[in-house]
Amino acid sequence: MGVPDFQTVMLPFLQLTEDGGQHTTAEVIETLAQQFHLSVDEREELLPSGTQRRFDNRVNWAAAHLRRAGLLESLGRGRFRITQRGLSVLSSTPDRVDMKLLAQFPEYKWIAGAGGDTKEPVAAPVPSVADQTPEEVIEATARQLDEALSQQILDTLNAVTPTFFEQLVVDLLLAMRYGGSAGAGRRIGKSGDGGIDGTIDQDPLGLDVVYVQAKRWQSSVGRPVLQAFAGSLEGHKATKGLIITTSTFSPDAVAYVGTISKRIVLIDGRMLARLMIQHGLGVKPTATYVVKQLDSDYFAPGEVSNGTSMVESDGD
Repeated sequence: MGVPDFQTVMLPFLQLTEDGGQHTTAEVIETLAQQFHLSVDEREELLPSGTQRRFDNRVNWAAAHLRRAGLLESLGRGRFRITQRGLSVLSSTPDRVDMKLLAQFPEYKWIAGAGGDTKEPVAAPVPSVADQTPEEVIEATARQLDEALSQQILDTLNAVTPTFFEQLVVDLLLAMRYGGSAGAGRRIGKSGDGGIDGTIDQDPLGLDVVYVQAKRWQSSVGRPVLQAFAGSLEGHKATKGLIITTSTFSPDAVAYVGTISKRIVLIDGRMLARLMIQHGLGVKPTATYVVKQLDSDYFAPGEVSNGTSMVESDGD
């Protein structure tokens, strides 16, 4: 039978969670391996990179797609449970749960939102390989990997302490080369902080300071939060501020920052995750693939045939 593809895995995966309890990825992997009657060799088969077992990888991808479609909800690192939507899907007794079925749900999209601005969504399934060049396939796959990693980052951020999240925000800005020195960023967040969780010095003397607020929220950040933050900036005689959240910003909040004289930048959860990936904060590489092309400079023009068929021996 061999190792099943991740779409074949999705229905039995969802059925394992039908009890409504908390489950772990490791538990599901072990149970599904038994259900699919995988041999020892199939169970231990690795990806070409040698970094992960193939079946484990496919189960993890099944989980990522089910979460993205809202059929599972994350409870922290490697823990999840079925949602009401997931139970509704199972109640319809589908023969198969796959990407085509999941495409009916609006959340099952590539979402590229920053500062409350959500671009036109693109359907999650990758186009057929037959319709793409190999380079396009690689790029599309890389986008899928980053999307799945982004969701893992957000799930993890929602489980960390507020203090850790505030420090992470400062670390990210320093990784993005704001401030220019290790001591340029400081976490302030504490009782009576006036809504300021951190600061970044834009110059060595601290004459130009960016004030930061970090919101580890599940719900959307609304206009009242931004108004209070603008008031805190006024109290510090500051003109620049940054609000970073693990969730989103309401349309009113986004509109508000365009009406005030102070410069307040908004970074929502999706952009936060992408910035962490881009600047290597809280993530690490597992495999590197190098795509090579012909080096035309190596082959002198006179050494390359003009297209006429030529067969020459090694000797005279």
